[in-house]
Amino acid sequence: MTDVVERFVELVARPESLVPLDEAAMLIAAQSRPGVDVSAGLAALDAIAAGCPGRRFLDWHRHLFDELGFRGNAADYYDPANSWLDRVLERRVGIPITLTVIGVEVGRRLELDVWPVAMPAHVLIGHPDGWVDAFSGGAMLDVEGCRAQFDALVGRTMPFDERFLALAGAHAILARMLANLRAIHIARRDDVALAGVLAMRVALPDATEEDRDELARATARAAARLN
Repeated sequence: MTDVVERFVELVARPESLVPLDEAAMLIAAQSRPGVDVSAGLAALDAIAAGCPGRRFLDWHRHLFDELGFRGNAADYYDPANSWLDRVLERRVGIPITLTVIGVEVGRRLELDVWPVAMPAHVLIGHPDGWVDAFSGGAMLDVEGCRAQFDALVGRTMPFDERFLALAGAHAILARMLANLRAIHIARRDDVALAGVLAMRVALPDATEEDRDELARATARAAARLN
């Protein structure tokens, strides 16, 4: 497991534009579950791209959401498997952020202009003509559709801002993935898993002293439980 964290640290230390989002996201899954084959996960993304019948945006969209049926796991949103990229690839259900990573990384392999958008509460896929809600089976959104989605989730506590729809870098996406798992592990009182997630979180450039302190506390609790 140390090797997994070390590889993650190595990747996220690169300039953000050079961070391989697919591998880093697979490493998050591998940290949580020893034995996850990162190379197999990357090969699965290669295979999905290779199976796409064309290299246009519409080909990508139909392949992912109509033919393969990627969609949100609305029935069990907080299942940790929704945050593990290998399991989302296997089951074809997940949460917005993991589905977005898959969509963007398949698109990259097809040389398509698609990118992650870290809208609060609901990550989307951006493209030149609008946005794709992968959780809703690839629903196509314009700005007003994004606003409606945002308002339905957090509009009572936060005003919508079109800047939420800008491209998100790899660091921001990975931080969101780790934050989701952090919340799950805290709710489940799983300090061993929490310590692993936090070990990755503190490697990101925006890590704070609070993050490092939380890692130290979780590590101590995990060691006490293992002893």
